[in-house]
Amino acid sequence: MSARQAPARQGSSPFRNVERATPEQMNRRAWWLILLNLVVPGSAQLVAGNRRLARIGLTATLSFWALFLLLLVIGLVNKSWVIWLATVPFLVGVLAVALFAYALIFAVLTFDTLRLMRLGRLYNRERWIALTAIVLAGVLGTSAISYAGNVAGVQANFIGSIFNQGGFTSAVNGRYNIMLLGADAGADRFGIRPDSISVISIDAATGQAINIGIPRNLQRVSFSAGSPMLSVYPNGWDCGVDCLINAIYKDTEDNHADLYPDAIKQGSTPGTEATRDAVEFVTGLEIQSYVLVDMSAFSALIDALGGVQIDVKERLPIGGQNEDLSDVKGWLEVCNQKLDGYHALWYARSRHTTSDYDRMKRQHEVENAILQQMDPANVLTRFQQIASAGEKLVKTDIPSPMLSSYVDLAIKARTLGITSVSLVPPTIDVIHPNFEEIHAMIKTAMAGPTASPTPEN
Repeated sequence: MSARQAPARQGSSPFRNVERATPEQMNRRAWWLILLNLVVPGSAQLVAGNRRLARIGLTATLSFWALFLLLLVIGLVNKSWVIWLATVPFLVGVLAVALFAYALIFAVLTFDTLRLMRLGRLYNRERWIALTAIVLAGVLGTSAISYAGNVAGVQANFIGSIFNQGGFTSAVNGRYNIMLLGADAGADRFGIRPDSISVISIDAATGQAINIGIPRNLQRVSFSAGSPMLSVYPNGWDCGVDCLINAIYKDTEDNHADLYPDAIKQGSTPGTEATRDAVEFVTGLEIQSYVLVDMSAFSALIDALGGVQIDVKERLPIGGQNEDLSDVKGWLEVCNQKLDGYHALWYARSRHTTSDYDRMKRQHEVENAILQQMDPANVLTRFQQIASAGEKLVKTDIPSPMLSSYVDLAIKARTLGITSVSLVPPTIDVIHPNFEEIHAMIKTAMAGPTASPTPEN
């Protein structure tokens, strides 16, 4: 008797026993199925359809729920572990494949839910409303999951293409020191010259950071102890206006590349390594890593971000080589305005009518404006364009296993604010610099910055 009653109880389900249901009941049933498919994909099949398909859908859904819950718990225990997971290309790539597979499963479940709704049993008006709802839910759900998979795939490719060095770097005296070079290799330039040179020094424990700005026209620099450049320039890079610090890169690439035979293999260049040796001499710091930003590709990043808001306080020329400005291509007018990549690049590059120190200041303004645009919503909606621009924009020797540590420190630095130390007149004589005085300035900033913190958020 009990064996014969089981099918009856199963058939009594309002989702399965629909033979005598009225159109009103079928309409309510259809909306329940839409809701179940959206909230817990696979549950619509469990109550009204093929249970084998339901198991596939529910297994995939609950697996993702478990993954995100696990990441949440890990993040509450130690945020750095989540950052590490998010910066391992292989793991992010696996997640991308899993998301694409889940998008396909969701699409199949949605089509099957449409079949289970039996729209032919509804009144005409309700039928079209329910059809529109299930199609819209299917398109939006599949698109959202696919987009998440695409973002994960782009991120995996982005990280793998830029951070392709292995190994680890150790803090020196409790700090990580990263050299930042802005290399301008435009069509009107002969070779790369890093016109923007700075060092970000970050406390390995607290994230307290200082940004040391080094002017491009600094003279009479030398190289750190043990540098192969000392075999060529034993008295330092000292020949007047022809020996500015930014010219070391090109001189090394053209004439002394053999001094750094392993540079390319280690993700660098001879010019970068020689500049690193000079920056170590200037700052008294050991530089663990470098980041080179190609200014000729800089505009692509800004365009990918949708432009940057800049308050132009002085009329600036675009282009031009003649001192009388007769060959300029245009002007940046005084106005608080949103600049696209081309105009923002010229705002940072323009040198006529202003000094190199004004130029350094404008470059920092553009950097801060970019950081303002790096809000999560903007980055998420433009991630693919930003990553594509970033691959062309950045070169670095930061080892991929160190990326999570640096990201964690960067988050702390943004919260604390970055202190600026600019080695410019009148504080520093760029023609006859006192390097002991520079080293003392930097040590004072590290111990307790007297310069005004510049928040980066």
